[in-house]
Amino acid sequence: MRPLSLRWRLLVAGGAAILVSLSVGIAGLAALFDRHVERVAVANLEARAQAVIAMVEPVAGGAPILRQAPRDPNYDQPFSGHYWQLRLGERTVRSRSLWDYAFPMAETARHGAQEVVSLTGPRGNQLLAIERHLLVGRGPEAVPMAVIVASERAELVNARRGFFRDLLPYAAAMAGLLLAAFVAQVMIGLRPLSRIAARITDLSLGKRARLGGDLPSEVMPLARQLDLLLDDRDREMARARHRAADLAHGFKTPLQALMGDAGELRRLGQARIADNVESVAKTMHRLVSRELARARIQSDRASATCDAAAVVDRVVRVLQRVPAGRRMDWQITVCDNAIARMDGDDLTEAVGALLENAVRHAVSGVRIEMSRTAKMIHIEISDDGPGIPEKDLARLMQRGERLDSSDGQGIGLAIVSDILDAAGGRLSMINAPAGLKVTVSIPGAD
Repeated sequence: MRPLSLRWRLLVAGGAAILVSLSVGIAGLAALFDRHVERVAVANLEARAQAVIAMVEPVAGGAPILRQAPRDPNYDQPFSGHYWQLRLGERTVRSRSLWDYAFPMAETARHGAQEVVSLTGPRGNQLLAIERHLLVGRGPEAVPMAVIVASERAELVNARRGFFRDLLPYAAAMAGLLLAAFVAQVMIGLRPLSRIAARITDLSLGKRARLGGDLPSEVMPLARQLDLLLDDRDREMARARHRAADLAHGFKTPLQALMGDAGELRRLGQARIADNVESVAKTMHRLVSRELARARIQSDRASATCDAAAVVDRVVRVLQRVPAGRRMDWQITVCDNAIARMDGDDLTEAVGALLENAVRHAVSGVRIEMSRTAKMIHIEISDDGPGIPEKDLARLMQRGERLDSSDGQGIGLAIVSDILDAAGGRLSMINAPAGLKVTVSIPGAD
């Protein structure tokens, strides 16, 4: 499973944190609102309880009497959700809204105590109630009194729902703003990493030589280390090219001596031994020539550019001077903006080798067509020769393979592939209706 990018990890983690924080905040606000609403409801019940208690009128030297209950539509309508019940001594009275239902009341309680309780109403609904216990009068003639005033909790639930209906749109808007701000923060904060990624892409395409130092201080150590690695790579590649060139040049002189010894053996009548020595020497000479060509391939493509059309024109002019090229019918089509991101000498060597092969195998003509896409320049070289057997096409592209055993000076398709690989290009071959078509694709400069 492919891991998430750093940007997505930050966005997912930050978005989850924002949503969880808002959820916790909304839950906390809901709890605070519930407590506030319940406190207001209890205060309202206390005020109503005072009105009910005011029904009791103490009588000096006698039993207290009950005055008429206060007129209140909430208490006159049966099962209205608002109820009161008063017990004075052995007598119990209650609001009309209770109808024939009675609340259970504690028989013994501390006088003057008040308690907030939950009760079940006449229809099984939940009620918020306060229960107060008092003494009416003084001394042994004091009469105990208990009062319950209650209202349905549905009103609290409705208030809570209304609060949520009002709160959620604002919470959603706040969540959207916070998420948008967080996304902007992540994008701005990670922009230097995007710049590094773009510069690394430019490095791979040869558009830059180094990452540079104009980056934020947090990523500069990484950029410096990468630039140091690139410096070490270039130095090592330069040393390798020099060692290959020295080795190839070192073999060249002994090989020439072997060829001279082979000629001497032939003059002495040792033709078989001379042929064997010449065969081995020519094979080694081809390998040495190839290594010399590979050593000349440019490794630093950051600033190397050339005009591909001019390179093709220059190579064709040279080939038109040789007898085989002079008798060819050359058909050349170039394109505009043919600036290639490649060293001119490398492209000349690759195109030259391919055109030499085309001239060598063509019957009467060679066609060159150039085209440009968004990122690549394509050079198609076609001849009207016999082509290559299909079974040999794949083998011919392998490193060091040849279809003939001649000892010509050509480097071969393998070194052409090496040159194009070093430049970020590619080589392809197909058999056309008449002859072989070779396509060279190289990166184009902006």
